[in-house]
Amino acid sequence: MNIGLFGYGKMGKMIEKIGIQRNHSIVAKVDVDTKEVDYTAIDIAIDFSSPEAAFNNIKSCLEHNIPVISGTTGWLKDYDKVISLSKEKNGAFIYASNFSLGVNLFFELNCYLAKMMNNLPQYKVSIEETHHLQKLDAPSGTAISLAEGIIENSDYEGWQMEKSRDQYIPIISKRIADEYGTHIVSYENLVDEIVIKHKAHNREGFALGAIVAAEWLIGKKGVFTMKDVLNLG
Repeated sequence: MNIGLFGYGKMGKMIEKIGIQRNHSIVAKVDVDTKEVDYTAIDIAIDFSSPEAAFNNIKSCLEHNIPVISGTTGWLKDYDKVISLSKEKNGAFIYASNFSLGVNLFFELNCYLAKMMNNLPQYKVSIEETHHLQKLDAPSGTAISLAEGIIENSDYEGWQMEKSRDQYIPIISKRIADEYGTHIVSYENLVDEIVIKHKAHNREGFALGAIVAAEWLIGKKGVFTMKDVLNLG
């Protein structure tokens, strides 16, 4: 594949490394100072840019009939516009709050556990996420996805930062140096606690997942998720 990278920070560079290892070519590196993009050279776009740039990056690629993988978080107010445009252009698009293959298995485990715990209201759920100091959004997109998975499979009505109230899931966000991403879902009552946890040791898992998703998306039309890529039903 000829890959166009939209966002060439730490994640973009890691995706470049993994892509080359898997015999793909990086034909465009689009960042804040990029003036022109040769869309004709790009087979598929991978966007790990910024919340401010993501929507325009995705829109431009879809308008040029380029399938898009997006792992940028913090731009989802425009998500419905992207879905509409993708359908209008008969394009191909995958968004994931986290492309790590392990995290996407963790999402499925989280949903399954939420179904079981819904019959045990004495347990109260909470989510904690920890990331590096440069992460721009809080809570993380992954934490929001975890909360949404619980809400879809339980009687919880929503989520909120830090403090909980009845039927709302509290999300605690921490920012420390040299942290690639840890997510913890806890169910606790007076006598015990059930915890599931995913911890990233480096960025390679995120980059590999994005490349795997791009390889899967080539030749397809429609809006998909990592559940489709991993055949998780």
